[in-house]
Amino acid sequence: MAKEKLPSDLNLNLIEMVQSARMRHDAEARPSDLAAVYWIEAKRKDGDYAAPTANAGEWRVPLTAETADAAWERVKAMTVEGKLGYKSKISTRPAAGQAEPDQRLLCVRTYDADDREDVERVKKALLAIGMAGLQYVADE
Repeated sequence: MAKEKLPSDLNLNLIEMVQSARMRHDAEARPSDLAAVYWIEAKRKDGDYAAPTANAGEWRVPLTAETADAAWERVKAMTVEGKLGYKSKISTRPAAGQAEPDQRLLCVRTYDADDREDVERVKKALLAIGMAGLQYVADE
């Protein structure tokens, strides 16, 4: 028996609906309010920015649970306004097995680690709003 083929756009529509619902949820979420999901994220809405390549990367900012909400509000706003990379995310709880239960991680994604000008632009913007301890990690 041959399997019935479904329209390929059906799966894409479902994925798009799930992603849209997730972004609506995350738009109002604060890291301190959630533990059911590990990450909340924000995506760029304004400005032109290249699509991520296979060589994308991210600035990682270590935070504490106490500082996570305020830091997230600043970074989320700048991400949505198109002043950082294509996406930012923050952990809502420590990673499994993490030694310090108070630690959180904020990540700001850039489209390509080889675009040093863009990577440095995002770094300068993060430093300007008080983010410290930055580490850049390229995707592997």
